[in-house]
Amino acid sequence: MRSLHLLIAVAFTFFLSAHIAAAASSEECVYTLYVRTGSIIKGGTDSKISVTLGDASGKSVWIPDLEKWGLMGPNYDYYERGNVDIFTGRGKCLSTPICRLNVTSDGSGDHHGWFLDYVETTFTGPHMQCSQTIFYVEQWLAYDAPPYELSVSLDGCKKKSPHHARRFVWVISPLPLLQNSFGLL
Repeated sequence: MRSLHLLIAVAFTFFLSAHIAAAASSEECVYTLYVRTGSIIKGGTDSKISVTLGDASGKSVWIPDLEKWGLMGPNYDYYERGNVDIFTGRGKCLSTPICRLNVTSDGSGDHHGWFLDYVETTFTGPHMQCSQTIFYVEQWLAYDAPPYELSVSLDGCKKKSPHHARRFVWVISPLPLLQNSFGLL
């Protein structure tokens, strides 16, 4: 009888753990990033790029190696001059809209300098509207070109000036969430 209770306790613990893990993964959001490298000569890079996306509440999602989220196929050369590269992955859900962006190059590779034109982000998750933000970066991430930095941070959460405001575009899906008389479906 004692072994039966132990077996039931172990089975219950396993079931509960599996249920919690499934619930946690269902609360993740899917992020898609469209990254355009500028058309400037030597604008492309072979460096490792990391991205942090953030919301107005201070929560963030860090992507330590953006290329690992790449959708362009095997042997594709990311971050080349004039290209738009597509990346997607899952992470914890943020509030809408995404209004902070940090992009960092590790400075490695044959050419460390990179001219980043823009980053367009979309994300959605369970019972959430789709949200889109475009960050117009339009600057070098390089030690040998102004502003002589390998990182750029844009914060659109607090609008400051017309120049600042033009670097961000937010679009939240106009489609309302499906609801029934009891709330969300």
